[in-house]
Amino acid sequence: MTTAPPLDPNSALFLDVDGSLLEIVPRPELVRVPSGLPDLLKELARQRNGALALISGRPVADLDRLFRPWQGAVAGLHGAERRRDGSLVESHESTADRDAGAALDRLRPTLAECDRRWPGAWLEDKGRTLALHYRAIPEKEAEIRDAVQRLADHESGPLRLIAGKMVFELQPRHRNKGAVIAAFLAEPPFRGRRAVFIGDDMTDEDGFAEVNRRAGASIRVGAPAPSAAMYSLPSVADALNWLSAAAKG
Repeated sequence: MTTAPPLDPNSALFLDVDGSLLEIVPRPELVRVPSGLPDLLKELARQRNGALALISGRPVADLDRLFRPWQGAVAGLHGAERRRDGSLVESHESTADRDAGAALDRLRPTLAECDRRWPGAWLEDKGRTLALHYRAIPEKEAEIRDAVQRLADHESGPLRLIAGKMVFELQPRHRNKGAVIAAFLAEPPFRGRRAVFIGDDMTDEDGFAEVNRRAGASIRVGAPAPSAAMYSLPSVADALNWLSAAAKG
């Protein structure tokens, strides 16, 4: 990977949140949003006539709370929720969604016992995904991974297991960031623009692959690691500086 080139003002810009725009913290509710970031998003969106979307594993309501008063295009829960304008939130429940939901319901009681089995681990229940965090006990990674993998193997039809930064997340197999980026790019104001996607984690690899397939620019934030991303930025601070430079023209 090489350092990200200057950002094209005519691009369609897709931004992961945690680890890309915001520093990773021990628990998601403790995250801090830099004071100028909502205004930065507003300006970058204005430059693109609205062709900017947040693509996150967080729910849409959580993203709106974090970045208010900015409220633009956004996808939450890895694409299970999607807003195309300032008011419409899509949250369609297909047969695949119902199958994934039933599988999560079957696994939820067992995963909810994690804090007793591994003191320091905790389950983040997002409704449509389940994320088991172990940041406080990294020495237990292999044990936790093996246990969660065994659970995931029983529900491998509707669900997939993604290993993130000190977290294992069970997600609907048919929902991913690449698919939701493709959905945005099929619609105005994103249609016809070159896609740029910034992410930092394994949950962003589908997005990198989709953007690469479309001859766009995929950018990974963080220390060097195996990735489909074409370009890199060393840290969240570097990513914000890169975006700020683009906003200033």
